[in-house]
Amino acid sequence: MKIAYLINQYPKVSHSFIRREILALERQGFDVQRIALRGWADHLVDAEDLREREKTRYLLRDGALALALSTLGVMVKAPGRFFGALGLALRMARRADRPWPLHLIYLAEACRMLGWLRASGARHLHAHFGTNPAEVAMLARALGGPAYSFTVHGPEEFDKPEFLHIKEKIARSAFVVAISSFGRSQLFRWIPYTEWPKVEIVHCGLEPVFHAGPAVPPPAAPRLVCVGRLCEQKGQQLLVRAVAQLAARGVAVELVLAGDGEMRAEIETLVARHQLQHAVRITGWISSDQVREEMLAARALALPSFAEGLPVVVMEAMALRRPVLTTYVAGIPELVRDGVEGWLIPAGDVDLLAAALERALATPLDELAAMGERAHARALARHSIDTEAAKLGALIKALPQR
Repeated sequence: MKIAYLINQYPKVSHSFIRREILALERQGFDVQRIALRGWADHLVDAEDLREREKTRYLLRDGALALALSTLGVMVKAPGRFFGALGLALRMARRADRPWPLHLIYLAEACRMLGWLRASGARHLHAHFGTNPAEVAMLARALGGPAYSFTVHGPEEFDKPEFLHIKEKIARSAFVVAISSFGRSQLFRWIPYTEWPKVEIVHCGLEPVFHAGPAVPPPAAPRLVCVGRLCEQKGQQLLVRAVAQLAARGVAVELVLAGDGEMRAEIETLVARHQLQHAVRITGWISSDQVREEMLAARALALPSFAEGLPVVVMEAMALRRPVLTTYVAGIPELVRDGVEGWLIPAGDVDLLAAALERALATPLDELAAMGERAHARALARHSIDTEAAKLGALIKALPQR
């Protein structure tokens, strides 16, 4: 069965879960066309991402003229559908989080994509994220394209559902995927009860190759790792402040911030202010193999997030038999149980975070290893990519084909 995927930016270092899902669907017999808005010139560090880029078509790569010609072609060939979609785009611009000209650009992107979908014979379109990819997919459907579905990750969709017109996007979709029970509950808040059956849960998944091989025991070194984009949602500043508390008390601690992002300069300034250059290291963007190495070199993953969906790095660390120290946020408690696979704390409390870090550093290695084994078993049971992609594939196959 030929289907298409639409993503805002692909490939992307922090979106390896989308790549895993696409490849798993192809293993199950789907022929997947990759379409993205941007990403053709991004710096990539993972060999698999480099291969995926060669398979991806980019809506914005050929510039405004290509979009304009595609739009004109659709308007001439199917004026009724075009002006219906135009009206829909303008409705999406009302009380939206982005100015109205961008919604006309989304319509132009849908016009350009429509030709690609028809040429490839795609019978279904799946988008990731309920933001502009879902809107472009919806507009393509209004233009006569295939039925669409989309995966909602959060937290952006949960923060501003009315401005993103989540209700309209779900109403016009074939189905919607949430990555956790919490995520599904947030969508239930914004749609009629009669449409609740449209929202299904499909977890993000892990490939066996990521966690294959013999178990690596936790190290004796007092090292913790935080993996993720350096941004306001992940709470890395709070983590640095907690490490400063430990250092002031004479507790030996090393922290690796694996990732990069818009708040790197601010975090570096905070590290310098607390004179923690000897204790805190920022890696920048690294490959999946390097992420794996950093996780295995640490006693635990620390992720003091303020807002989330369900972080893939949590399941990755658990699959590698590393306990997780994180917050009672969104879908995280559905996976991590306090005292079983790691430690859960309230978000935003630096004192409780420091205490939990100290507890993780003081836990004997045999106890850490036991927690890691429990974490490994739970992650594999709940987040096998082939199992989860099979759920998504079944939803697509069950749809009536036009």
